[in-house]
Amino acid sequence: MINLSQQMRLGLKLTPQQVQYLKLLQLPTMALEQRIKTELELNPLLETNEELEQSLEQEDPDEAATDTAEDRPEEKPEEKPEAKTEDSYTLDDYINDDLAGYKSPEAYRAQDEDEEYERPIASSVPMSERLLSQFRLQSQDDTDFLIAEEIIGNVDEDGYLRRDLSLIVQDLNLSFGLEITMEQAEQTLKRIQLLDPPGIAARNLQECLISQARTIQCEAHIKELALRILQQHFDDLKLKRFDNLASDLHIGLDTLKKVIELIQRLNPKPGEGEFSAQENYITPDFIVENDEGDFLITLNDRSLPTLRINKAYRDLVAPKSKKTSKEAKDFIKQKFESAKWFIASIQQRRETLLKVMRQIVERQREWFAEGEVLKPMIYKDVAEVVGVDISTISRVVNSKYVQTEFGVHSLKRFFTSGLETESGEDISNQVIKQRIKDIIEAEDSKKPLNDDKIAAMVGGQGVKIARRTVAKYREQMSIPIARMRKKI
Repeated sequence: MINLSQQMRLGLKLTPQQVQYLKLLQLPTMALEQRIKTELELNPLLETNEELEQSLEQEDPDEAATDTAEDRPEEKPEEKPEAKTEDSYTLDDYINDDLAGYKSPEAYRAQDEDEEYERPIASSVPMSERLLSQFRLQSQDDTDFLIAEEIIGNVDEDGYLRRDLSLIVQDLNLSFGLEITMEQAEQTLKRIQLLDPPGIAARNLQECLISQARTIQCEAHIKELALRILQQHFDDLKLKRFDNLASDLHIGLDTLKKVIELIQRLNPKPGEGEFSAQENYITPDFIVENDEGDFLITLNDRSLPTLRINKAYRDLVAPKSKKTSKEAKDFIKQKFESAKWFIASIQQRRETLLKVMRQIVERQREWFAEGEVLKPMIYKDVAEVVGVDISTISRVVNSKYVQTEFGVHSLKRFFTSGLETESGEDISNQVIKQRIKDIIEAEDSKKPLNDDKIAAMVGGQGVKIARRTVAKYREQMSIPIARMRKKI
């Protein structure tokens, strides 16, 4: 028997426009620029101010300047973008009105100014090509060069050969019908490891350090001792058993200290640092300037194009137009709604970012003024003031950077948990980390402090902290345990 019943439920659903806004919100400036370019390609109704000026110049160069001047937003009263994003705004409104982009008049004027000169970035040669060029100078044998090319092609970003050499030899023999032996491959590999940078294509850390030690220029007996330690006493070296090393090598601690210093100068990752200037460049999303105690916050969006809706589609959707089919008009209306919401989402993103950044600066005024002390602050503190959800703050902070007088920093840096002091006040964990770091830097290198002693010393400064908390903060700062910090 079928029964009919009614149920009332309370649920939360996101519209496609809200999903689009949240996706744009978490994008940094450079990623947003690429996203806008993609949208310009997909939506014919979207265009930039540059495209409009070019089309006007092609139609009538004499009237281009006049038309462009009339469309400039600085000569018009500032229009609130919220009015353009309401559901009451339709395609008919657009036909009778001129829809501008999402930027403020100040942004338009800034874009018209001469852009700053950027130094051209020099092209770099990949490490694999440099290694092959060096190897070609040492050997004219085609088989050896083929082996070297395959080995270098399997080197990872740290400079290590992670693939088994026997598999490389097997692939070469099957692919080219050769009879390469493991001895020939091993000899080729050793010659590669002596190229610049030395130690490249090593199969483990020990082999990497041995190859570098063979090429280093130093006193003969120090070099010989370093090779003996790396080849025969590598475990004692890793665990810093200096007394065992001095006893087995029959040398004094002064001599052992020179040998250890030589080994410590070797590079454990010979392939690291091979990046281009583009990959190592951070574009800040915000710029904060201190103007005699007043902080000026600027959203770094000058590289973003100014969006507007293409006016060329006005005649196609005019009520009296009979040239356009119903399918074409429906398509244009669909793309118009998409373009309208895209422009509105970018504007809403801009406003949200500025609101969040203002709260960060307001709560961390002392840091932005002096660059030293951070106050405890979590996402919830900012979310309550701005009036958004905690997840929205997380999206704003994600992959965003701010340029200050004290360098470029990630927004996540300003959100820290706090520890309670004996006076009842909260202190940022960044301050605690700095205290732990200062204590470790001032310790006796022959007798490093363990986590219990560090916790007691920090507690003596009026902060309640457990040993496991000290261990967690020490690991976050990439500081090894006490035994590994021991020096001669």
